[in-house]
Amino acid sequence: MIAKLQGTGRRLTRQRQLVLRVLQESDEHLDAETLYQQVKRRDQRISLATVYRTLSVLKELGLVEEHRLGEEHGHFEAVQDVPHYHFTCVACGRVIEFEAPEVTEVVRTFRQQEQASVTDVHLLLSGFCSRCRSETERNNHDDN
Repeated sequence: MIAKLQGTGRRLTRQRQLVLRVLQESDEHLDAETLYQQVKRRDQRISLATVYRTLSVLKELGLVEEHRLGEEHGHFEAVQDVPHYHFTCVACGRVIEFEAPEVTEVVRTFRQQEQASVTDVHLLLSGFCSRCRSETERNNHDDN
């Protein structure tokens, strides 16, 4: 990823390295504010504006993805080698990542049939995770 940034002629600043490293090390989908707090723990001099500018550059370069995940604000993650998608629990907010090779096949077929260039694919599922579904069913059963 870092080689891609360098290959564009953009400077690989300490701040860009740090933001990208925090995103790569995170198991979560961080919003900009949370990302800023985590980066600030490592470098007190970094500003929220720098984090936003850095996210913009990293998104433009295809190193970072932004997802809405059922909310108004974005959540960020480093681009991964294997395409993956997201399920968001509407009760607890838990995000579950999953792979779906079938989606990749649908996109491939579409590109061939339409001779189209697909630049981005989003699949966001929402509903109740197994924990919240079980809890809801227990509560409904207790009410009867």
